[in-house]
Amino acid sequence: MTDLQTSRMFSEIREIPEAVERLLLHGRAGILHAATAARSLDPAVIATVARGSSDQAATFFKYAAELTLGLPVASIGPSVASIYGVKLRLDGALCISVSQSGASPDIVEMARSAGAGGALTVAVTNDPASKLAEVSTETIDIQAGPELSVAATKTFVTSVVALLALVAEWQEDAALRAAVRALPQALGRAVAHDWPDLRAALKGARSLYTLGRGPSYAISGEAALKFKEVSQIHAENYSSAEVLHGPVSIVSDGFPILAFAARDAAEDAVVDIAEKIAAKGAQVFVTSDRVRKATRLPFIATGHPLTDPIALIVSFYAMVERFAREAGIDPDTPRHLRKVTETI
Repeated sequence: MTDLQTSRMFSEIREIPEAVERLLLHGRAGILHAATAARSLDPAVIATVARGSSDQAATFFKYAAELTLGLPVASIGPSVASIYGVKLRLDGALCISVSQSGASPDIVEMARSAGAGGALTVAVTNDPASKLAEVSTETIDIQAGPELSVAATKTFVTSVVALLALVAEWQEDAALRAAVRALPQALGRAVAHDWPDLRAALKGARSLYTLGRGPSYAISGEAALKFKEVSQIHAENYSSAEVLHGPVSIVSDGFPILAFAARDAAEDAVVDIAEKIAAKGAQVFVTSDRVRKATRLPFIATGHPLTDPIALIVSFYAMVERFAREAGIDPDTPRHLRKVTETI
């Protein structure tokens, strides 16, 4: 096992600001071309196709598009095409497929089927020569560069930023454009936060909840996935609006909960639920200055509600990588996993 400072995962987390800078420079043409095509199409609905971390990126896009463009976004199960062979009627729709490798047969087949069903198809991938790009009308190269760690970090963040930049250009939103352009500097600062109080509280934990609301719900979903993948802790993700509807019944004294709150309209709602659960004895950590009973985690405020959550996941990555090493787990070699998962 390598030293903390030289793990592949840690190195790639530190490369995130540079990768985002590269995306915004060299990936701009693809983003602008796709945005122009989407604006010309003026779809009534958007569909997304993805799995794993890429599906969390698609969920982030769902909230960003619905909040900014006012368009409904629905996730399509890839097996609809690859297993069941059903052709969906997608005339006039936009279909965005997200896959770091662009190689998974089910994602490729669903993108191909969506195009055959009448959709304008966009591939968001780290391989512009991939099969996914080949079957799609538009391709956005996320420009992450080689990612050797099994746990996706650079590719998740660059996928999210690419999708958010697509929204900004499609809507011609000057404030969001400026916030996206400023992200590399903000993410460079976010890497420095590795949340030692949370790491200490997680020692010996076997299970936890992650919470979010709106765009931050996608970030809490990605965090739950990485807890399982990197640190071998069982984590379940819930919207803060749902956790009191049953899941809270298993919360006991000391049960760890990580709540992601951005500087947006949902912050007070997330904090309110976090405070209620903390009052029941749980160890609740929240990325907000507004907590009293729960524990505040330091965060980087980016100045825009849609870029704030991206800084949060970078700090989380720094935390979970370090926590895994402190627990004697090598985050570069998750059990039973490999870098590219090809499902049918």
